[in-house]
Amino acid sequence: MEIRRFRQGDEEETARVVAETLRRSNSGDYSPEYIEQTIQTHSAQALLENAKQGHFCVICEGERIVGCGGIAPYWGSETESILLTIFVLPEYQGRGLGRRLIETLEEDEYFLRAERVEIPASITACQFYQKLGYTYKNGVTVPDGEGCIRLEKWPKRKVKEG
Repeated sequence: MEIRRFRQGDEEETARVVAETLRRSNSGDYSPEYIEQTIQTHSAQALLENAKQGHFCVICEGERIVGCGGIAPYWGSETESILLTIFVLPEYQGRGLGRRLIETLEEDEYFLRAERVEIPASITACQFYQKLGYTYKNGVTVPDGEGCIRLEKWPKRKVKEG
């Protein structure tokens, strides 16, 4: 398995990965209508445009894209970043690929410069992100108006000695 930067030409296959993962992995937590709306916002064209805003990666098995994810400045901030579009095909979940992808993104300059990193997580993925050190933003454990639960990590927060 290889994690590499997303490039033009990856958008159609990556959009299929997102759609398939949403339909299969998230169907227990979200309505079919919500899933189809989310698929529309992650179209090939939308992924291509979003990839220009930050650093977007794909996970490949040979030539096949089996996962994706990115990191970008949070609303243009120099001190906050956001993880976006983290998906791994269901048949590849549980193999450590999602963890490797997050670790790769956590080595990115947008993560390293950030005081805070947010991820708009699906209900389905919250436990996964918590295992990687992300916590509920402001203690809120229910989905927001977009259907996401906001988690965050404070990479540069110093532990107070006492």
